[in-house]
Amino acid sequence: MPKTQARGGQKPSKSKKDKKPSFVSATDKRKQRRADEGKSIEELGQRALGLVRDGSAGSDMKLFTELPISEATLKGLQRSHFVEMTEIQRKALPYALARRDVLGAAKTGSGKTLAFLIPVLESLYRSQWTRFDGLGALVISPTRELAIQIFKVLCKIGRYHNFSAGLVIGGKKVDEEKEILDKMNILVCTPGRLLQHMDETAGFDCCTLQVLVLDEADRILDMGFKKTMNAIIANLPRQRQTLLFSATQTKSVKDLARLSLERPEYVGVHEKDKFSTPSKLSQYYMVVDLPQKLDILFSFMKTHVKSKMIIFLSSGKQVRFVFETFCKIQPGIPLLHLHGKQKQMRRVEIFEKFMNMPRAALFCTDIASRGLDFPAVDWVVQVDCPEDCDTYLHRVGRTARYDAAGKSLLLLTPGETPAMVKLLAAKNIPIKEISPKSNKVMTVAKQLQHFCFQDPEIKYLGQRAFVTYVRSVFLQKNKDVFSVDALPLEEFAESLGLPGAPKIKYCTKAAAVKNKSYEFDNLLSPEQREKQRQEHVAEIERENAAVDVSDDESEERESGGVQPAAGERAKTRVDKMFMRKNAGVLADHYQKLVDHSGSGNADDDDDDADFITLKRADHALSDSDGDEEDDDEDEEEDDEPVVK
Repeated sequence: MPKTQARGGQKPSKSKKDKKPSFVSATDKRKQRRADEGKSIEELGQRALGLVRDGSAGSDMKLFTELPISEATLKGLQRSHFVEMTEIQRKALPYALARRDVLGAAKTGSGKTLAFLIPVLESLYRSQWTRFDGLGALVISPTRELAIQIFKVLCKIGRYHNFSAGLVIGGKKVDEEKEILDKMNILVCTPGRLLQHMDETAGFDCCTLQVLVLDEADRILDMGFKKTMNAIIANLPRQRQTLLFSATQTKSVKDLARLSLERPEYVGVHEKDKFSTPSKLSQYYMVVDLPQKLDILFSFMKTHVKSKMIIFLSSGKQVRFVFETFCKIQPGIPLLHLHGKQKQMRRVEIFEKFMNMPRAALFCTDIASRGLDFPAVDWVVQVDCPEDCDTYLHRVGRTARYDAAGKSLLLLTPGETPAMVKLLAAKNIPIKEISPKSNKVMTVAKQLQHFCFQDPEIKYLGQRAFVTYVRSVFLQKNKDVFSVDALPLEEFAESLGLPGAPKIKYCTKAAAVKNKSYEFDNLLSPEQREKQRQEHVAEIERENAAVDVSDDESEERESGGVQPAAGERAKTRVDKMFMRKNAGVLADHYQKLVDHSGSGNADDDDDDADFITLKRADHALSDSDGDEEDDDEDEEEDDEPVVK
């Protein structure tokens, strides 16, 4: 059959099968993808600058999708169920995304963590940071637990980015951290361990740093890290973005801001609020004699067995004693305890377990009072009076978070009540007095006495709890609230189940100071008196380094501290030598004490940093690993870097 001719003598067009397919190489695809990404980054930067330039600073935005942030960050936020911004996020994020320095102040539970983690991810994304570019962001936190929590949130919202991230805190093996440190783009750390790596790790270099974040800055300084922070900042490049967030704006925080921030944008929320605490937080206090505190606590727990509560005590020894004895009495609610002397792995385990429990009671020191976000906490109970209003605010901040409802109860002795209530009122903290129902109060003193009689370990813990509480009151600065002379020591010891009050040199020394003439002291300036007071406390600390808390002569004989006299025979040189040798040796049943909770040595009371009263002095820079509970001898838990 003859072929048909095309019109005008043109050849017929080739069929689709005859066309040569166009070929695009993988290199061309990567180039196109990078070009598109570059345009997207430029557009995001222009949008961020536009928010700040027009003066609105995103005040009308409510959702994260309205922010000029990357698709990877948005996807991570959505997968983590973060949809609507809180007030601090609405005010801080526009300035932070525009790469301005930010000084943020907000109440606890207001969402400060996302307010600095989103800018960290976006800053590195817009700089097209890779894992080969070195360290790009530092997030410094005061405590290990808070650092762990920040790191987990970072892993959730940053899961679709290609940055490497690491957690550097005390309680881990330094050598293992050194091996991976130079490969990290983002580091979440505590101050002491960070400075240690700056001093000791050869390959660790911060010269490429883009963003520095200081979370809970007031807490960092309160814990005595001022010199450490100054040394860290001196090692960082001046050209960087700094984000500083804190619940309270103290003079020390402002000094740190002047040192580390350059023309910062101040972002404060809740400043115009009538009260300093969330509106949905109901706050109560109860006047209770010191010997009745454990009765009230047990009765409260017994009547709130379906609640989730956090119970604050002044020291780790008190936490251990109350936890061990209440586990035997069984108030009808699951019990956990958390304090600074526990091993790192154990603390993380307890932290995560309490987070996932619908109802439980967590006994803890102020280690859990800052930044930690426990979901759905119904009650915060403060068995011991906080040292100041800021500590009170951070304790009650563990409940009523993110517009949820919550309640708090503060137990005050009659001597503490007038001055403490006055201080709370001056800080615009609304708190109401309530009284216990007499028919609901149950006594636990007899049961505690039985436990102390049957179990030497419980008796020893009771003695240490007694000593640490009295010592914490003695070391308080605000003597209008705290007075060791007003404590009913014998009755308090009896309420703990002890046969008598252990002898403490603090009380003897305090009585001597009380009877001293202060005519000369009145001539001194307040600074000189404070220096004298600190020297006096340091002297007493040295004297009490080896205080034996045994409450009767028989226990002293058991421990070898006092040898019984053999008639009227004079002591020979050998006798005196053995007396000196055995002076600090505990009895067999004391030596066998073990902490079944994994909390470490039971005898390291003099290093207990959990007092509500004692603020730590500035750390010596030679002891760089000095964060709140950093101790390289703790158990290790390997933290693999998040490298995607």
